[in-house]
Amino acid sequence: MLNNKLAKAVRLAIAFGGASTAVFAANANAAEEQQAAEQVERIEVTGSRIKRTDMEGASPVTVMSAEEIKLSGYSRVEDILNQLPQIEAAETSFLSNGASGTATLDLRGLGSNRTLVLVNGRRLQAGSITSQSPDVNQIPASLIKRVEVLTGGAAAVYGADAVAGVVNFIMNDDFEGLQMNFGASGYQHNNDNKYIQGLMDDKGFDYPSGSSGIDGRSYSIDLAIGGAFDGDKGNAVAYAVWRRNDELLQGSRDYSSCALNRTQSACGGSANTPNPHFDMYPIVDGSPDYSQNFWGYLNPNGNGFIEDDGYRYNYAPVNHFMRPNERFSFGTFVNYEINDNFRPYLEASFMHNRTAGQIAESGTFFNEEFVLDYNNPLLSDVQKQQLQTWFNQGDDDQFVAYIGKRNVEGGPRANNLEHSSYRIITGLEGEINDLWSYDVSYNYSATSSSSVYINDLLAPKIGPRVGAVGTECVEADGCLYYNVFELNGVTPEQAAQLAGVGIQTGLVTQQILNGYVSGEIEQLHIPSAPAPVAAVFGFERREQTYERISDTVYEEGQLLGQGGPSASLAGDIEVTEFFSEFQVPVLDELNMNAAFRWSDYSTSGSDTTFTVGADYTLADAYKFRASFAKAIRAPNVGELFSAQNIGLWTGDDPCAGTDPSYSLEQCQRTGMTAAQYGTGAVSKSPAGQYNQVAGGNPNLKPEEADTITFGLVANPFDNFNFTIDYFDIQMENVIASVGAERILNNCATTGDAFFCDNIKRSASGSLWLGQEGYISNLSDNIGGRHWRGVDLTANYSMDLGEGTLDLGINGYYNIKKLVQPVLADSSLDYDCTGTISTDCFTTPKWRHTFQADYSMNDWRVTAKWRFYGEVDYDGTADTKLAEAGGVDSYNFFDVSGSYSINEHVTVIGGVNNILDEEPPMVGNSLSTNANTISGFYDSLGRFIHLSVNMTF
Repeated sequence: MLNNKLAKAVRLAIAFGGASTAVFAANANAAEEQQAAEQVERIEVTGSRIKRTDMEGASPVTVMSAEEIKLSGYSRVEDILNQLPQIEAAETSFLSNGASGTATLDLRGLGSNRTLVLVNGRRLQAGSITSQSPDVNQIPASLIKRVEVLTGGAAAVYGADAVAGVVNFIMNDDFEGLQMNFGASGYQHNNDNKYIQGLMDDKGFDYPSGSSGIDGRSYSIDLAIGGAFDGDKGNAVAYAVWRRNDELLQGSRDYSSCALNRTQSACGGSANTPNPHFDMYPIVDGSPDYSQNFWGYLNPNGNGFIEDDGYRYNYAPVNHFMRPNERFSFGTFVNYEINDNFRPYLEASFMHNRTAGQIAESGTFFNEEFVLDYNNPLLSDVQKQQLQTWFNQGDDDQFVAYIGKRNVEGGPRANNLEHSSYRIITGLEGEINDLWSYDVSYNYSATSSSSVYINDLLAPKIGPRVGAVGTECVEADGCLYYNVFELNGVTPEQAAQLAGVGIQTGLVTQQILNGYVSGEIEQLHIPSAPAPVAAVFGFERREQTYERISDTVYEEGQLLGQGGPSASLAGDIEVTEFFSEFQVPVLDELNMNAAFRWSDYSTSGSDTTFTVGADYTLADAYKFRASFAKAIRAPNVGELFSAQNIGLWTGDDPCAGTDPSYSLEQCQRTGMTAAQYGTGAVSKSPAGQYNQVAGGNPNLKPEEADTITFGLVANPFDNFNFTIDYFDIQMENVIASVGAERILNNCATTGDAFFCDNIKRSASGSLWLGQEGYISNLSDNIGGRHWRGVDLTANYSMDLGEGTLDLGINGYYNIKKLVQPVLADSSLDYDCTGTISTDCFTTPKWRHTFQADYSMNDWRVTAKWRFYGEVDYDGTADTKLAEAGGVDSYNFFDVSGSYSINEHVTVIGGVNNILDEEPPMVGNSLSTNANTISGFYDSLGRFIHLSVNMTF
């Protein structure tokens, strides 16, 4: 067996060698042969099923080591990976409203659905009933050997979803011994932001000041045990992980203690206030007269109404800044060698995760237009007289009212999210002969999850309890009126009758049967080449099912805080694929490679992807590499089959208010009348949220992408190496929506029916009051994307004193990030490079991580510099950001270290963001949570961590 492995290693070294190719002596002893063979086996690169012996292939791969992961102090995988410049923040623990409860990765900012996540080269399943992307929570951080990020397209090798690239977690599945790790961490911040403190002083809001102490604490326990059995024929590893982190509310930081308005000029908030707001119109000749209205709230000094004076509810403090989370996982890796020809293996894992996203109290949210009589028992005489005077009406007339009342009597809303993930892989690998090997595996994975939304108000119960015409509230039967027309008139008992619970449960499953053979074709041998052609031939059968069951409350959209219905969803996708790879040595210095995959989808038919590449080594120190790949991504179940429902989008209606941004003619194109324009009859949403209809499209086709990469890997002198790689990703048939705000703006500026036909204002002209006004924003294959950039890494090592100093940098320069909402209309294109806007997630042109690591004897100290370049603001709504020109560059500095007390015990500790740098603040048209761009910049100040590792 040993000689076979060594012979294979030598052939691979000759066929695919580079700067790190090993040379073997003919008379090497058995131990040396074993060591050399193991060295060749260790060096495998994500992006090919053909084993390599050089660290670099034709496609660029970024590697994060286990040591780097440990020294970061993070135990959440998404926090670890989000430090890489090539990855943008996706679903993280710093999202609350609308969070899926999962953690996802977004490579290049092309979307989590275009980033393929693998564990030991095999794909993960969808993470929950509300997310089609894998949940990296289920990966135990302490058992990661390394993370390989392939940033060139890899769809031909691994299948769909690899448009942006692949993130492959290589696990320590051959660990021997007993390992225990105990960790604790938390955040600390000095609350001294004078700007936002001044804004809160103006409103009389409370906020924290001075040191926060250590909050947002997390605790973790990791156990792993492994070893050989049956005379070293087998190896088994078992692990268990427990992790818990405490919640952190937005009220714990001064910069998030009030909700900024869209301009950042004041603490904004919601017109759904404890003191109810009303938008009321008279009924004339049987219909509401929207040319006259009253917009205001209850007079705090009397029992009548007063017109709106900007009073808003500060909903921010009770919202989660960081969700609480408790996670437990365990699993095993088992490998057994019967002989060279039969080596069965098993991977099994289980994860249970529980989190909750708490947001501000529910409310009536101006959801429905209620018809009310003047003899309504809840109206006082003063209120009735005021309305009749304003509307010139009598006792027998009626009026309509939109009501905005915050449910402070009932307490905050919360979405309790639970996920249980199972993953079992069993397979068999071995040698067919001296030239060929095989691998056959079956992968079954599933995630069951539930979403229980509590303490929201039920829409059907509001009308009867405010005395709406055509409804009835019988007090003798226990019905309590919802006394919104009396200051402080709502009681907890009244609020309790309106509260409801919405429940969604579901199951997503994935089954994969995969098999391939890998080896050399001796008959295909170019005379100038040192070795024959190597190849892989394989097949894959993948079945994905997705089922989300909503109860009646969710199905009918009865919960007022949800923005609309959330229907049940079910669907499945079956894929049959055949794939092949070829490595073609041409010269000692030149290798060619190619990969092909034919895929047949049950939903969209068949398609082909391929990759071709080459690498050329010069003087054993410089390797030039290039590749071209065609990738596809078939639409997932959600994109195909989600129900089309009304929901919310965040932004601005430029035609609303007393000072519209557009002319009367332009606003009339969007459906506004001349009588409504500029009068204030159509108000802006105080929370910056408007209605849209969104959902799936069963006629979607696969996306297509062409990816070009070329670069240089260099080792010009001892102890120094660098890589520089250019990439170009161009996509068409992109599955996306045009964007509600873009539809609105382009309708106003162009009058194009393509946009204007998708806008439906309510009779009052609003796009947010009630649900009669909205923008239709459905997904389609009409868009494109064009990304260009450069990745740079460099490493240098030197002896310094009695130790070693290692320096390394990983940087990403963004050249182009062109979004094409409608591929056929280039006038709509916009480039997000170095830009932040309502359309662009913040994208610095340059971002890097520089690390200096010094190790000596039992000590190791690491300093890290994380740099985010400045970004320009493309917009006008956020006036403070516009005046500043955008977001300045940001620098975060981390320090960590480890000390080995003895051969069994190591202590690791450190502080990330030691200067306590705050994240940049943005207004509510840009914020993803807590006046910030959540999860991208450091959100909570200093991060302090300490762990103890014991190995036996």
